[in-house]
Amino acid sequence: QVQLAESGGGLVQAGGSLRLSCAGSGRDFRYNVVGWYRQAPGQERELVATLTAVGSKQYADSVKGRFTVSRDNADNTVYLQMNELKVEDTATYYCHLIATKFWGKGTLVTVSS
Repeated sequence: QVQLAESGGGLVQAGGSLRLSCAGSGRDFRYNVVGWYRQAPGQERELVATLTAVGSKQYADSVKGRFTVSRDNADNTVYLQMNELKVEDTATYYCHLIATKFWGKGTLVTVSS
């Protein structure tokens, strides 16, 4: 069983930064691909970034160059550093263990103009 818990969301002005954390429990968390997703009101959930167990990273075109995903295995935590935030980044952000049923409950990011 894996449990995922996101934190770090909040209200920030456009151009600002936030760092989201996804704390995971269970052996599978460390050895699987972790994805960050987001869902804005009235929109479908979209994939933002992925990070494999060996450190390979992929990003959605909309966040490339602004967001960075990383992992701290000692703390069993995956981070999403978000810089140069835009109003359109406003959404609830979720972490997910790819190809499993495990999702966190999400953390809300609101970017004001």
